Amino acid sequence: MSAWTNIECELIVADYFRMLSMELTGVNYNKAAHRRNLQPLLHSRSDGSIEFKHQNISAVLIRLGQPYIKGYLPRFNIQQLLAEKVIEYLHQHQSIEQQFKLFSESPEIITAPSVDFDKWRVNPPETTEPKVPSDMVNEQDLIYLNNPIKTNYLEREQQNSKLGELGEELVLEYERWQLKKLGKDRLAKQVTWVSKDNDRAGYDILSRNVDGSEKYIEVKTTKLGKETPFFFSKGELLFSQRSADDYHLCRVFNVATDAKIFSKQGRLDVICQSEAIGFKGWF
Repeated sequence: MSAWTNIECELIVADYFRMLSMELTGVNYNKAAHRRNLQPLLHSRSDGSIEFKHQNISAVLIRLGQPYIKGYLPRFNIQQLLAEKVIEYLHQHQSIEQQFKLFSESPEIITAPSVDFDKWRVNPPETTEPKVPSDMVNEQDLIYLNNPIKTNYLEREQQNSKLGELGEELVLEYERWQLKKLGKDRLAKQVTWVSKDNDRAGYDILSRNVDGSEKYIEVKTTKLGKETPFFFSKGELLFSQRSADDYHLCRVFNVATDAKIFSKQGRLDVICQSEAIGFKGWF
């Protein structure tokens, strides 16, 4: 199959942002209908090819630190022209940043009783596909420096205190629920919300294993899907390295619609891929 042309990339990027705008503002839309309407304008592209390109656009937006369409999971084998067209679109439609800002600052409210803990745990994402592929770490990185939106709204969402507290509360109640279900009521009473009083401990929840040993839980929450990048501090990294056998990352996602969770045990620099996004210099 031939590479997507300039006009094809422009058409699919515009279509993606129409859907994204509707998703961010709570307007219902049909992804399949959008693909059908787009297909006659393209050069005999299959439905699967169009969907894959939409997933590529999700990956570009993640690289730019911006929200994406939850139903189009990111695929990182990205055509350079497509990345350029996404950034070009953002330059030409900078008003969309206001929607990104509202997304990051306005958490929808749900409460712990609305979550079915029997069904909310899922498997973590596959990690075989690099989140930052090797062919995009040198010259192609320069493309992303042209991003007109300077705020990382994925990171801004994670910094939303109300959203973070909501995810932590859900995990706190889940840990207590799970221990009670196993007949460990005494241990359930020992589960504590550490970050409520100390947000520099390196973890959020102190829970217990069934044998009574300590279980340190760091909670990261998003309204987007489970593939959404999360951000961690040097203090969180150091604590996870020191307490790797007892350290658990709990990723709460889709929290505004159908909250789910996955978890991984171990040090943060081992259980996920990571990259340095900031540096400190001194003399």
